[in-house]
Amino acid sequence: MELTLLGTGAPEGLPRPDCPCAACATALGPDARAATAALLDGSLLLDLTPGAAFAAARAGRSLGGVRQVLLSHPHDGPPVEVPAGVPQPGRVPDGRELALLTGHRVRAVAMDAPGTGYAVTGPDGQRLLYLPPGGAPAGLEEASGAGEAYDMVLADVVGRPDALARLRSVGAVGPTTDVVAVHLGHDVPPGAELRRRLAAAGARAVPDGTRLTVGVYEDVPDVPRRTLVLGGARSGKSVEAERRLAAFPDVVYVATGGTRGGDTEWAERVAAHRERRPGSWRTVETCDLVPLLKDDGPPLLIDCLSLWLTDAMDSVGAWDDAEWTDGGQRALRERVRELTEAVRTARRVVVAVSNEVGSGIVPATVSGRRYRDELGRLNAGFGAECEQVVLVVAGQAVVLRG
Repeated sequence: MELTLLGTGAPEGLPRPDCPCAACATALGPDARAATAALLDGSLLLDLTPGAAFAAARAGRSLGGVRQVLLSHPHDGPPVEVPAGVPQPGRVPDGRELALLTGHRVRAVAMDAPGTGYAVTGPDGQRLLYLPPGGAPAGLEEASGAGEAYDMVLADVVGRPDALARLRSVGAVGPTTDVVAVHLGHDVPPGAELRRRLAAAGARAVPDGTRLTVGVYEDVPDVPRRTLVLGGARSGKSVEAERRLAAFPDVVYVATGGTRGGDTEWAERVAAHRERRPGSWRTVETCDLVPLLKDDGPPLLIDCLSLWLTDAMDSVGAWDDAEWTDGGQRALRERVRELTEAVRTARRVVVAVSNEVGSGIVPATVSGRRYRDELGRLNAGFGAECEQVVLVVAGQAVVLRG
């Protein structure tokens, strides 16, 4: 199947009309996007949007051969004019299948939000899944269809990364599935930041007017196996780390901070983190990271290394000068070496969070300076074993490696 993306933007387009935000102000040239509409083999149009005929002409296509127009979501704003010769748009009831004279079969997939997804099988057996903005499949078995991975998925990866996680959990998205982000709005700054976030989810974005061939292997972005996310207090580093794994099911969240009984402020911090995490993630409270890194399994999110170091320094008596010089320092370096070696050989996806404390005021105490120095060494050693290292400043992720 040949796919032409007449638009790849949110229903309001990008930039949004009269929106003063920074993302809209920079959405120029190839980063400007019309509302998403997809033309398959010149005969099936998924979503009819304003200016679709002109968009097709710009892409070297015509809507003259369209035999079926299907809408995936309620369209806000003024009614869309149906171009001359194009059939009136409609929607297929959830679960129903539509057979077209062109040899395409379309099955309507129920969503958990207003709208309809469409699983399209081409005449030669290629399979494509098109999801509406803000929607994820309501039934996993229904979404997976024949139980095989789709060749291509067009979805709202930015707005609903959990939809991708659901599809991965049932094998509907596999290692070779070409995941193309559509319905792109102003939630993420266009350009490099958008590409970075999508790559972390194993997805990509293309400009309006792009032609793609469903079933032909594309260079699917490789998800970094090991990532270190650094940042200061309240910089957004934990949010950045969680966002990186939001499109994957069965994540193991490793909390190294413990419960700290009686500390209500700490309990509130822990509760805030838990509320952000998807319900499918499993939480493990431990500082014993080496066995987890050596085991195979779902992705690990470690939050955070700075608290792991506090526990490690406690265990070797690092706060006492005599114990520190009489074997404590050597014992700590050995534990850090074991950790970095485990990261080097890890086969599962790992995202770790740590504090960046070396850029501030020099601590006034010996123990404070000792902790700062050891955390700097830990971050450097751990980061050396990661394909990607990012520094989060004021909520903005700066890529240091990868």
